[in-house]
Parts: sequence; C-alpha cells; structure tokens
Amino acid sequence: MKLLMRSLPFVVCLYIASAQDIPIQQLAKGYNFIETKTYSDEENARILKLFEGLRVADVSDGMDIVGLPGTGLVDPAIHPDWIDEKELTHQFRGIAVTARYVPTQRADRPAPGQKFSEWEGNFYNSYSSEAFAKLIRPGAAVVIDDVEEKDIGSIGSYNILYWKSLGAVGVVTDATARDTDEIAIERVPLYLRKKGRGIRPGRNELESVNRPVTIGGALVCPGDVVVADKDGVIVVPRAVAEEVAKAAHEILAKDKDARTNLYKQVGLPTDKTVNK
Repeated sequence: MKLLMRSLPFVVCLYIASAQDIPIQQLAKGYNFIETKTYSDEENARILKLFEGLRVADVSDGMDIVGLPGTGLVDPAIHPDWIDEKELTHQFRGIAVTARYVPTQRADRPAPGQKFSEWEGNFYNSYSSEAFAKLIRPGAAVVIDDVEEKDIGSIGSYNILYWKSLGAVGVVTDATARDTDEIAIERVPLYLRKKGRGIRPGRNELESVNRPVTIGGALVCPGDVVVADKDGVIVVPRAVAEEVAKAAHEILAKDKDARTNLYKQVGLPTDKTVNK
C-alpha cells in the first residue's frame, strides 16, 4: 500500500495500490486508487467537538502550523448564499459526505409520445438520484461536485431542507443552486458558486457517492472536516484534523484575549465573537 503525502509528516489520503500492481483487465474496467475510509458516528462526533467555535481563519492558520499551508482552501468564488450577521448561523463545521455529478450524454427531453413527468421521474430515479442522502448523519456536511458550466439547480429548497432533516449541518457545491430565497428563509447553510434554475434531468447524472471530489480546487475526501463562514470554506484532511483543531483553538484563544482588550479601549460591548 502506498501513501499519498502532503508535506513531510502527514498522510492525507490513502492509495490502495500503485499503478504497476494493477492488472490491465482491472484498469480497463475502471479502478479507484484512493481508498474511501469510513468512520463511526462516535468518531465523527468526537472530531466535530474539537472544531466547535473555530473560524475558517483559525483553521487556515492551524493548517499552516501543521505543515500544510494553502491546503484545503476552497476557491473564494464559492461563497455563502445568505449571511446571518447577528447569530452567525450561516457558519458550520461538518464531516464530509460527498457526491459527484457529471454532464449527461443522455437525451435532454422525453421521447416522442412520452409524458414529461414520466421521463423526468425516470431520469431522477435511474440517472440523477440523491443516493448520498442515505449516508447523511447528524453533523454531516454535504459536498457536491457538480457541473458548474451548466445552469442546473441541483440543490433547491426542498431537497436541502430534507438533508437538514437527516442531520446535515451545511452544504457546499462548486456549481449552482436554485430557490435561494427560500433556502435563506429555511436557514440551511449553503455555499455555492452561483445561482441556478434548471432541473437535473437532461443536464447531469450522478457519477459517484462518497468518493474523493474536487471543490474549488480543494480535494475533499469522505470524512474530512469542512469549516465554512463568511471568509469561505476550508477542508481539513481527516488525518491531521486533531492537530489542526488544537493549533486553531490556541490561535483563537489569543485572538479573543487581544480583541477583548481592544473592545474595552474603544468602548464596544463584548459579543459572541470574543466571549469564551
């Protein structure tokens, strides 16, 4: 087994074999080189507890400290759909559950004589489903690698609220979502590249679930920690999550102390960003 390394001391993802070890027949059928590691609900809850209260900036600094500067920083074009300036409920920290949609090569309309509703329903069920929803547990961050070049509203006010009902704490996509007014009212944290309007049938199809994906230039493996706030999104490889959280909390504690003193000097009342 080979290890995919980032920086000197840290394992980020696991290769299950080297290319030289795989028979050509297996390669011809398609082969996944990066292993999907699974974690128990208890393990995920313990890791998420370590990230409580941390900001993207703290986590980014923590990544620097453990030797992974710049790793996991998602393209800032992927931004929050809505912002709660008072309670900061647009922020989230979650465990990645991933899905990848790709452009479809199938017909983009019903066959002659076929009802639209019949074609649409079959496309959703057979080609562009949400199979990943079965994996959503409390604390999950749904991460969707989608077709950013097309106008597809893969995420809407119904399905995102359904994912929340299953336990999802937030959603990140490198593409689009629709019904964004309603999503803001529903208060489901959503980070997206742009607004969309079209439906999935005839536009994309599901390629994989709980496999490594790329979001805004950042690799996201299932089980990684995703942190999002107004500054953007950062992905912490699971292998270094504990070390990053420890370093980030030390940074945050110093920041709170320093800003509390400044608040007093300028006469500002304390708020939740400095309170311990």
